[in-house]
Amino acid sequence: MGKIPLLGTIVNVAAVVAGSLLGLFFGHLLPEKVHRTLVLGLGLAVILIGLQLAFQTNQPLVLIGSLVLGGIIGEALRIEERLEAFGKRLQEKFTDAGDIAEAFVTASLLYCVGAMAVMGSIQDGLGGQPTILYAKSALDGTASIVLVSTLGIGVIFSVIPILLYQGALTLAAVSVQGLLTEPVISEMNAVGGLLIFSIGLDLLGIKKIPVGNLLPGIFVAMGIMVLMGMF
Repeated sequence: MGKIPLLGTIVNVAAVVAGSLLGLFFGHLLPEKVHRTLVLGLGLAVILIGLQLAFQTNQPLVLIGSLVLGGIIGEALRIEERLEAFGKRLQEKFTDAGDIAEAFVTASLLYCVGAMAVMGSIQDGLGGQPTILYAKSALDGTASIVLVSTLGIGVIFSVIPILLYQGALTLAAVSVQGLLTEPVISEMNAVGGLLIFSIGLDLLGIKKIPVGNLLPGIFVAMGIMVLMGMF
């Protein structure tokens, strides 16, 4: 019996839905101070993961170029603005469910950016058991409980970009597998790591950065590495 297509992403989506529902129905049992402490702890963990990924770079100039070019592309496409607009439309339909826009954007970026999303989707697309996405599912499900109890039910809508983003990466993996060498993945992870670090700063209340507009940098890194023959 063959592996179910997009199995890893399906499991990931199910974990986020389950975690979100647990957070919605039982998150109120946690005191507000506990909510805040958990979010701060999650922010610190996110910063650590981001830095670990960022330090994988062996080509700092590629990293810088990817962020600059990716930022230009993201601003032109108004990715952050479109994400927030979609979240606000949801907000209008769920006016009593918390800050839908903030929850949707925060969760979407947290779950979609980084090594586990990219590498896990590639592993899934190349026919192996999606063990990386299974591990990511456990982390995302746990994070959803905390995020929903703090930011609201908007977290559950992050399954839409998870499905689209990871699903697209999985389906594209076979056609570009010859380009996804270890050096290329390292630089993609490094760019994603800095974006994850930025999300951590936001969770800690230090600085809000329009991370959505920098997302194209992950793929720009792959393009630069290929064009420079470093793959």
